[in-house]
Amino acid sequence: MSWWIMPTTADVGLRSFSKSVSGVIRETTLGMQAILLSEKGAEMSDGLVRKSGKWSVKCANSTDNTLVSWLEEVLYQGEVEGRWLVDCQLLLGDESLDAQVSYVDAEQVEREVEIKAVTRHNLLLIEVEEGIEFSGIEPDIPTFEGPGWVAQVIFDI
Repeated sequence: MSWWIMPTTADVGLRSFSKSVSGVIRETTLGMQAILLSEKGAEMSDGLVRKSGKWSVKCANSTDNTLVSWLEEVLYQGEVEGRWLVDCQLLLGDESLDAQVSYVDAEQVEREVEIKAVTRHNLLLIEVEEGIEFSGIEPDIPTFEGPGWVAQVIFDI
């Protein structure tokens, strides 16, 4: 796990780390999905029949806005199309973010939280150069030392 729930006053935040931009988007995606699950839902989802597919979103005007578009797509797939993402492999190209996804029937997944929106408040998706430290947040989020990528997203719940 390379993501942590971030303390906020009213909503739920998430910070994630990875060595690559596609890796940090994946970690952020999996963290978001974990926030939504109940404890029972997290335990049960591993035993459900998985299907695979390809999802993609067009790149936005910035990489952090592409991250928001992708997270919104994952929420849409789960809520409207009935496909609950359990894993993904991502490729960020010049024009689109393409994903090979594993998903299960969303109706079989018990959720505890509903995300109303992926906000752009305090949104980060940045590269951290080698030897540079990105400060953590006490008490749970560690400091990250580059090289790598950091993402931070706040969800309206």
